[in-house]
Amino acid sequence: MPRIYVGISGWTYAPWRGNFYPQGLVQKHELAYASRRFGMLEINGTFYSLQRPSSFGAWYDATPPGFVFSLKGNKFLTHVRRLKDPHEPLASFLASGPLRLREKLGPILWQLPPFMTFDEERLKTFVSLLPHDTEAMARFAKKNAALDADRMWLEVDAKRPVRHAIEFRNQSFVTPKFIDVLREHNVAMVVADAASKFPSGEDVTADWVYVRLHGERVGHESGYTPEEIKAWAAKVRTFAGGGEPTGARRIGPAATPTPTEVKNGRDVFVAFDNTEIKQRSPVNAREMAEELGVGPRESVSEVLEMVSGKTAGVKKAVTSKTANKAATKTTKKSTAGARKRAAK
Repeated sequence: MPRIYVGISGWTYAPWRGNFYPQGLVQKHELAYASRRFGMLEINGTFYSLQRPSSFGAWYDATPPGFVFSLKGNKFLTHVRRLKDPHEPLASFLASGPLRLREKLGPILWQLPPFMTFDEERLKTFVSLLPHDTEAMARFAKKNAALDADRMWLEVDAKRPVRHAIEFRNQSFVTPKFIDVLREHNVAMVVADAASKFPSGEDVTADWVYVRLHGERVGHESGYTPEEIKAWAAKVRTFAGGGEPTGARRIGPAATPTPTEVKNGRDVFVAFDNTEIKQRSPVNAREMAEELGVGPRESVSEVLEMVSGKTAGVKKAVTSKTANKAATKTTKKSTAGARKRAAK
């Protein structure tokens, strides 16, 4: 059966404290809390710099069974090198600790900059190097990484699939050649809602799908409306069922599902990264998870009870009353805002 993971991009944002994060939750336990409200989280820190194996180990320990991380590929490779000469920076990224996530290692997201134009040969070289299982990942990293031994983690606890996705932001990628390259190497093209800032498409290029929702409209103060959540949820169900949404915005020809996809469907990862109004991401993600009937189902107070053993900074008087009051207030505000806009 296909699995649908719904989550958010990052978890350390000041505006979330006292809103998504209940008042009194100490900052060092925000990951433990967020990972029990969502089925996945994107790690943004890996984009800005190479992390240490100890960080990946700490992230693994803080999160519950069944949870997965998506990693953003390092910007030195995507934004500085623009995928040119990728062997060493790719290997160093892969060697820096992702294997410590073990079964919680989800997709690796390669987000390309708006100023990078489509270069078919350069893209082919890059995607041909991407390892598609943990053993291949360790071999490639060991051979090509340029890191000190204490900065690498090459242990493989089990052979597991490794998935890769590419998110483009330049109009030159809107060509069937781009789709062909990704399909040849089973790399997912991110289905992105980029608030009309960047071009995008809804082509299925792998045996799984990655959806990133940045915001339906620029400056949309309440994020996605209930109607927009339902519309995207319908697309996600179609992707998971092995099909393509009706009227999909394709760049290349329609995908031909494999017999396995027809029989078993596809895994789908959905990440909210509301660009303009970041604090709406967790609200919209919870609405999406509830619409799809997936992800952790515990209430705010139940989650706080789960992490209270680790969280000395949260008192029980705060956990049950303040947290649920804040969650109810946020939900009512979102609903009222949606109704107000609908009335206009």
